[in-house]
Amino acid sequence: QLQLQESGGGRVLAGDSLRLSCVASGRPFSNYAVAWFRQAPGKDREFVAAISWDGRITRYADSVKGRLTISRDNGENTVSLQMNSLKPEDTAVYYCAADPHGVAATFDKPDYPNWGQGTQVTVSS
Repeated sequence: QLQLQESGGGRVLAGDSLRLSCVASGRPFSNYAVAWFRQAPGKDREFVAAISWDGRITRYADSVKGRLTISRDNGENTVSLQMNSLKPEDTAVYYCAADPHGVAATFDKPDYPNWGQGTQVTVSS
C-alpha cells in the first residue's frame, strides 16, 4: 500500500506564505501522479493543483494560479505545495492524493485511489 502524510499547515495572516509537504511511503513513488485538494466546512472537496509522475506537467485551479506552485522531489518521495499571497478563502483542510498511472486522466476530480489524512490551513484577515 502507498501511504501519504501531509504536513506544513498552520495559522497565518492574509498575504503570508506556507509550504505544504506530502511524503509517500510503502511503495516506489516516482511513477505516481499527485494532486492537492482542499475542503472547507460545508463545501465539496475542491481541486487545487496536480503534477505528473516526472514533474513535466502541472495543472492549477483558476483560483490559485499564480499564487500556488506544485513541485516534486522523487528522490525524497515528496510533493510540495508552495502557497504565497494567501487569502482567507484559502482556509481549508488540504489533502494530497496519488494515482499509480503517472498522469491522471481526470486530474481535477476527487477520484484518486490514495489519500492522506489532511493538514489544516487557516488564513485570517
